[in-house]
Amino acid sequence: QVQLVQSGGGSVQAGGSLRVSCTVSGYTSDDYYMGWFRQAPGKEREGVASFYSRGGIRVYADSVKGRFTVSRDNAENTVYLQMDSLKPEDTAMYYCATTVRRRAGLSLLARQTYDDWGQGTQVTVSS
Repeated sequence: QVQLVQSGGGSVQAGGSLRVSCTVSGYTSDDYYMGWFRQAPGKEREGVASFYSRGGIRVYADSVKGRFTVSRDNAENTVYLQMDSLKPEDTAMYYCATTVRRRAGLSLLARQTYDDWGQGTQVTVSS
Protein backbone atom coordinates (compact mmCIF):
# COMPACT_ATOMS: atom_id res chain seq x y z
CA GLN A 1 0.00 0.00 0.00
CA VAL A 2 1.38 3.36 -1.06
CA GLN A 3 1.77 5.87 1.73
CA LEU A 4 2.81 9.51 1.51
CA VAL A 5 3.71 11.24 4.77
CA GLN A 6 4.26 14.97 4.75
CA SER A 7 6.13 17.22 7.14
CA GLY A 8 7.54 20.72 7.27
CA GLY A 9 5.73 23.86 6.21
CA GLY A 10 4.78 26.44 8.81
CA SER A 11 4.64 30.22 8.91
CA VAL A 12 7.01 32.81 7.52
CA GLN A 13 7.06 36.43 6.48
CA ALA A 14 6.97 37.43 2.83
CA GLY A 15 10.33 36.92 1.17
CA GLY A 16 11.21 34.01 3.44
CA SER A 17 11.66 30.31 2.74
CA LEU A 18 10.01 27.09 3.82
CA ARG A 19 10.35 23.46 2.89
CA VAL A 20 7.76 20.72 2.75
CA SER A 21 8.78 17.06 2.74
CA CYS A 22 6.98 14.01 1.41
CA THR A 23 8.23 10.56 2.39
CA VAL A 24 7.11 7.84 0.02
CA SER A 25 6.66 4.17 0.88
CA GLY A 26 4.90 1.15 -0.56
CA TYR A 27 6.14 1.18 -4.13
CA THR A 28 7.77 -2.04 -5.33
CA SER A 29 9.94 -0.16 -7.79
CA ASP A 30 11.32 3.34 -7.93
CA ASP A 31 9.17 4.42 -10.85
CA TYR A 32 6.50 7.01 -10.19
CA TYR A 33 5.42 10.54 -10.90
CA MET A 34 4.94 13.00 -8.08
CA GLY A 35 2.95 16.18 -8.11
CA TRP A 36 2.83 19.00 -5.60
CA PHE A 37 -0.45 20.83 -5.16
CA ARG A 38 -1.84 23.59 -3.05
CA GLN A 39 -5.30 24.64 -2.04
CA ALA A 40 -6.22 27.94 -0.47
CA PRO A 41 -9.57 28.40 1.30
CA GLY A 42 -12.36 28.78 -1.23
CA LYS A 43 -10.11 27.98 -4.18
CA GLU A 44 -9.51 25.00 -6.42
CA ARG A 45 -6.56 22.72 -5.77
CA GLU A 46 -3.81 23.73 -8.19
CA GLY A 47 -0.67 21.94 -9.28
CA VAL A 48 2.57 23.80 -8.63
CA ALA A 49 5.30 21.27 -9.43
CA SER A 50 5.90 17.76 -10.66
CA PHE A 51 8.77 15.39 -11.16
CA TYR A 52 9.55 11.85 -12.26
CA SER A 53 11.37 9.56 -9.83
CA ARG A 54 13.78 8.31 -12.49
CA GLY A 55 14.75 11.82 -13.48
CA GLY A 56 14.50 13.90 -16.61
CA ILE A 57 11.19 15.56 -15.88
CA ARG A 58 10.54 18.58 -13.68
CA VAL A 59 7.55 20.80 -14.27
CA TYR A 60 6.69 24.02 -12.48
CA ALA A 61 3.63 26.21 -12.68
CA ASP A 62 4.31 29.74 -13.90
CA SER A 63 3.21 31.12 -10.53
CA VAL A 64 6.12 29.43 -8.74
CA LYS A 65 8.75 29.07 -11.45
CA GLY A 66 12.12 30.35 -10.26
CA ARG A 67 11.01 30.32 -6.62
CA PHE A 68 10.08 26.68 -5.90
CA THR A 69 12.38 23.69 -6.40
CA VAL A 70 11.70 19.97 -6.19
CA SER A 71 14.53 17.74 -5.00
CA ARG A 72 14.91 14.26 -3.66
CA ASP A 73 16.86 12.30 -1.05
CA ASN A 74 17.03 8.83 -2.56
CA ALA A 75 18.30 7.20 0.61
CA GLU A 76 15.34 8.48 2.60
CA ASN A 77 12.74 8.09 -0.18
CA THR A 78 11.84 11.66 0.55
CA VAL A 79 10.96 14.40 -1.91
CA TYR A 80 11.26 18.04 -0.95
CA LEU A 81 9.47 21.13 -2.15
CA GLN A 82 11.77 24.04 -1.37
CA MET A 83 9.90 27.33 -1.45
CA ASP A 84 11.87 30.57 -1.61
CA SER A 85 10.87 34.21 -2.02
CA LEU A 86 7.48 33.34 -0.61
CA LYS A 87 4.52 35.64 -1.14
CA PRO A 88 1.28 35.98 0.82
CA GLU A 89 -0.56 34.45 -2.14
CA ASP A 90 1.44 31.25 -1.60
CA THR A 91 -0.52 30.68 1.59
CA ALA A 92 -2.33 27.36 1.26
CA MET A 93 -2.47 23.73 2.30
CA TYR A 94 0.17 21.89 0.31
CA TYR A 95 -0.17 18.27 -0.80
CA CYS A 96 2.09 15.75 -2.48
CA ALA A 97 0.60 13.08 -4.71
CA THR A 98 1.90 10.15 -6.75
CA THR A 99 0.98 7.84 -9.57
CA VAL A 100 2.73 5.08 -11.49
CA ARG A 101 0.63 5.66 -14.60
CA ARG A 102 1.24 8.58 -16.91
CA ARG A 103 -2.22 9.24 -18.27
CA ALA A 104 -2.39 10.35 -21.90
CA GLY A 105 -3.79 13.83 -22.34
CA LEU A 106 -3.42 14.86 -18.71
CA SER A 107 -0.92 17.40 -17.49
CA LEU A 108 1.48 16.43 -14.73
CA LEU A 109 0.01 19.42 -12.88
CA ALA A 110 -3.55 18.09 -13.09
CA ARG A 111 -4.95 16.56 -9.93
CA GLN A 112 -6.70 13.85 -11.96
CA THR A 113 -3.28 12.48 -12.90
CA TYR A 114 -2.59 11.22 -9.39
CA ASP A 115 -3.84 8.28 -7.35
CA ASP A 116 -2.34 8.63 -3.88
CA TRP A 117 -2.15 11.73 -1.72
CA GLY A 118 -0.35 12.98 1.34
CA GLN A 119 -2.21 14.35 4.33
CA GLY A 120 -1.44 17.99 3.59
CA THR A 121 0.80 20.58 5.23
CA GLN A 122 -0.10 24.18 5.97
CA VAL A 123 2.06 27.00 4.63
CA THR A 124 1.26 30.52 5.77
CA VAL A 125 3.02 33.62 4.45
CA SER A 126 2.37 36.94 6.14
CA SER A 127 2.94 40.34 4.57
